[in-house]
Amino acid sequence: MRTDIFARLDREPEPPKIVAPRMSRHRIALFGGTLAFYLAIVWAVLITSWLVALDWKVMLFRPYQQWPELHAFLDYYVVLGQRGPTAVMVACWLGWRSWRQHTLRPLLVLGTSLLLLNVTVGAVKLGLGRLGPHYATQIGSAEMFAGGDIFPSGHTANAVVTWGILAYLATTPRARRYLSAVSATVSLGVGLTTVYIGTHWLSDVVLGWAAGLLILLALPWFEPLIARTEAWIFAMRERWRERRDGARPAPVPGAGPQPVLLPQSMATDGLAAETVTAAAEPVLPAGHPAPGVRARAHGGHPVRPGSMPVAPAGVRRPPPHTERGARGTGSPARPMTGG
Repeated sequence: MRTDIFARLDREPEPPKIVAPRMSRHRIALFGGTLAFYLAIVWAVLITSWLVALDWKVMLFRPYQQWPELHAFLDYYVVLGQRGPTAVMVACWLGWRSWRQHTLRPLLVLGTSLLLLNVTVGAVKLGLGRLGPHYATQIGSAEMFAGGDIFPSGHTANAVVTWGILAYLATTPRARRYLSAVSATVSLGVGLTTVYIGTHWLSDVVLGWAAGLLILLALPWFEPLIARTEAWIFAMRERWRERRDGARPAPVPGAGPQPVLLPQSMATDGLAAETVTAAAEPVLPAGHPAPGVRARAHGGHPVRPGSMPVAPAGVRRPPPHTERGARGTGSPARPMTGG
């Protein structure tokens, strides 16, 4: 049993029992209040209220000219709100947690939240079509329905959701409090940085905070769907493993290489068939040549046509034909032609 701090980095032997959050009355009340605030901001901008006048005052104040020494640092800090880099960083952390805890829930929660963010924030951006401060055409105007995509702030909403997921998935109350404070600080800084640089109105940032918070508050409604998706993925993995194991041929116990028997045939063109069977060679004592070696040692004469092939050792040679003459006796004389 390891007792050092690195033992917490090892993979857990079995999935921990983590209870997914539910939509309690307190959470429903927060969701309703945030939604009302969201709609109020949109209405205040649509009617060109005092909020639009505040946007113009902050924009004409030009914070990037008031504190130019912060510009270099804030150009890098605002990357914490960009969707690509932040999603990769958080996905790496949650991927390690998924491996360690034998569950896909962290990655599925991140994917669900980013999908909701793209659908809801993107639809409002394109529907309202507000222009940013750098493209404003008339002082005091709300710049709505002009073909822009700046309202609400995507950087701010993405920072709230991406870093807030870490607090949402925390397993202890203490970790949840610390991560909530960190995510709130990062998202607040990212939103104010966009106002400092001049890429967003102040009302864009306020609406972005509300949009990200709505997604975090609504995630418990999607927990049953996430659980069913995780169970389906694991079932498909087990089915694929069974199919892969079933496609492999089962090994035969004790099976070894078998000798290959070649057919023997008599040569019809006057050439004897040569029989090569290593398995048929007898085991002879040391110094005793094999039958094939003895046959080659007697002058190496070729086999005559019509003669019997050399039989393997251990096989009795068939008796010679009775009508064939004994070896060394001459054949009967043939009649001479013309005599």
